[in-house]
Amino acid sequence: MPIVTIQVTREGSGPGRNSVTASEKAALIKGVSELLRDVLNKPLESTYVVIEEVELDNWGWGGLPTAEYRKQRGTG
Repeated sequence: MPIVTIQVTREGSGPGRNSVTASEKAALIKGVSELLRDVLNKPLESTYVVIEEVELDNWGWGGLPTAEYRKQRGTG
């Protein structure tokens, strides 16, 4: 039984959105499940997909919190 965890930033996928939409999550679940079926021959019924949304304050890169990194690079 495969269990796949997808982590996405809680910024949404477009302007004015602060999270991933229900339809986007459904598409991720479907796509990942079908990929495991096609590549590993895992039945859709045995594949679990967990989507975790990570708040902006809870991740970073370049040694900095994300907001600070973007501020320094002029991208946020």
